[in-house]
Amino acid sequence: MPNPALPSKNQLWLLVAAAAVILLITSGIRLSLGLFIKPIDASAHIGIVPISFALAVTQLMWGVSQPVTGALADKFGAWRVLLFGTLLLAIGCFSVPYFVSAGGLVVTLGILVAFGTGAGSFSVLMGQVANQTPPHMRGTASGIINAGSSFGQFLFAPILQGLIALPVVGWTGAMYFMAGTSLLCLPLAYYLTQGNNVGKHAPAASSAVANNQAHETLSQCIRRALSDRNYWLLHIGFFTCGFHIAFLVTHLPMEVTLAGLGSNVASWSLALIGLSNVVGSLFVGWCVGHFRSKYILFWMYLSRTILIAIFLMAPKTATTFFIFAVSLGLTWLATVPPTAATVGKLYGVKYLATLFGLVLFSHQVGGFLGAYLGGIVVDKFGNYQYMWYADMALAALAAVLNLPIQEPKIMKATS
Repeated sequence: MPNPALPSKNQLWLLVAAAAVILLITSGIRLSLGLFIKPIDASAHIGIVPISFALAVTQLMWGVSQPVTGALADKFGAWRVLLFGTLLLAIGCFSVPYFVSAGGLVVTLGILVAFGTGAGSFSVLMGQVANQTPPHMRGTASGIINAGSSFGQFLFAPILQGLIALPVVGWTGAMYFMAGTSLLCLPLAYYLTQGNNVGKHAPAASSAVANNQAHETLSQCIRRALSDRNYWLLHIGFFTCGFHIAFLVTHLPMEVTLAGLGSNVASWSLALIGLSNVVGSLFVGWCVGHFRSKYILFWMYLSRTILIAIFLMAPKTATTFFIFAVSLGLTWLATVPPTAATVGKLYGVKYLATLFGLVLFSHQVGGFLGAYLGGIVVDKFGNYQYMWYADMALAALAAVLNLPIQEPKIMKATS
């Protein structure tokens, strides 16, 4: 029998859509910040390394925010977290032009924007939806939500680049635009959380997990996960994903410049990554419901190693960047649905926001290193060659480390 405490199928898809649009906005802002490196440096002469460091702090603090906001949502409800996070994001974006210094950017972009976008991101949103979704639908739901993140990158990158290029708007006006747009999250967040009974009635991934969860506290669940080798293998793989994504989203515009190409190639490359990942996320979300996630993750990480090798050997033309962007975009953030699904299978969804938030923290530790080391390497050597080699090696390692994960079999839909 269907559980009357759960939303109807139509209501569920509306909740998924609301979560996807929130993630569209917060990720669109966060993943387009690399476009501001050159214009901020040109106007304030801070230097690429300090700006890269500020954006690296953004990556790290976004990761810190995931388990923190996830735990707060599990304890106090997602609405309060999303409300506070949205206001923090708007204030952060609005404040950037008034604190244009190495330290000021760390505070505004590295802390305010990071925690603001983090509150309206994967751990809270996927935890919110997963707790109201039958197990056999969670892969598709997470794929749709994840596609929202990618579509946000596709929309925001060219829009922000266009605003930055307008003399009457510039990068400061683009920051104000992001501040105003972020407030659109408030009505969506209210609709997503208005039921206020999340986490009480959703079925667990298996009867064994359900029995373990019945009277388990948050701290007990965390200790159980941290003592499990499978959980740490997920952390290591996601660390690599963070390194890869943060390096590219922060430094791809500079890589385009080093190739002698215009800034429009950079913005459209980022946009194509996002658009391609919409397709990748939806497909991977479907795959999660039909294949073991560890095998999906293996092939995605392995494909990145191969793509980077081909990119390094190819001539650096606009066509090369666009093909690379489309190919890479198929797996870009599509690692999120199978990783979140594996966490849910292993430990249930009761505390998914916290447990997946901790995995996302590892993702952003990698992101911090990818963003910051990229700035150091290009400043010292004048190119990103060593970063590309490191990226390839880490992707290959992540592919191999996902295979030993003892993932439960696929749950079939029941009538």
